[in-house]
Amino acid sequence: MPLTTTAEAIRSMEIRGAGRIARAAAAALRDHAGTITTDDLRDFRDEMYQAAYLLRSTRPTAVSLPNAIHIVMRDLRTAGDATDARSGIIRNAGAFIRSSEEAVRTIGMIGANQIRDGDTILTHCNSEAALACIIEAKRQGKEIEVFATEVRPWNQGRLTIEALNHHEIPTHFIVDSAVRFFINDVDLAIAGADAISADGSVINKIGTSQIALAAHEARTKMIIAAETYKFAPRSSIGLEIPVEERPGSEVLPDEIAQKYPFVRVRNPVFDRTPGTYIDLIVTEEGVIPPEYAPVIIREHLGWQVSDFEEEFRQM
Repeated sequence: MPLTTTAEAIRSMEIRGAGRIARAAAAALRDHAGTITTDDLRDFRDEMYQAAYLLRSTRPTAVSLPNAIHIVMRDLRTAGDATDARSGIIRNAGAFIRSSEEAVRTIGMIGANQIRDGDTILTHCNSEAALACIIEAKRQGKEIEVFATEVRPWNQGRLTIEALNHHEIPTHFIVDSAVRFFINDVDLAIAGADAISADGSVINKIGTSQIALAAHEARTKMIIAAETYKFAPRSSIGLEIPVEERPGSEVLPDEIAQKYPFVRVRNPVFDRTPGTYIDLIVTEEGVIPPEYAPVIIREHLGWQVSDFEEEFRQM
């Protein structure tokens, strides 16, 4: 898929989900590197940085996107020539895609240990990692059932119930606003993450914070399942993760909205859940408390404060 096609597919939400976005970006950089014919290292770098900038601009909140780009392109500045630079990008992209897929499988194994036989689980949005935990628990022979939210306005919950139904997991499909009504019927809530800040707060699909608040009130365990590349390095130096707000037409079609000139539709895609409302974060490196987030950023992602001055300064 050409780079511009991938970028537009991410921007338009044809490609959805933080992990899928990250892998698509890595593959796009790999393929783009193979199309650049110049033997001049500077020209090659310039073209790759432009490609990276285009991809990064598509979705501002999903930290998996810039983290994946950083991982794929981390050897570009030290490459000796264009051939070396091209090989490094192709090598890093392949390694990232494989590790991303393996991370989901590992999270599923670890997360399933948090699910007991007979549990009822609430899940929100269409998280690969959260679903991996639930499906693995079912594979282990645990009798479970699930409440899955609709996830307006893009209805990602339909993808979730399709996966759960495929694995023959009894599921209740509910509208987002019914979470509080059913929370006392739930033993465990599992959601994914688009970004995790250094303070342990989680940015995920809009509605996650309401679920966490309801779970906290009901004393229901709240778990986040997320790959380590969803932790946000820039948050460690105090930079906020921007929350994307998409067009109101996704909620109310323009032909209807124009009848209400004094009404403005607000459509934030994500919200922030404080770490105090999260019991555990399940990663491929193990189960951690939210306050352990800075260690993941430093030791597993390998980011230091000094990296931020140089990162993509050419853009």
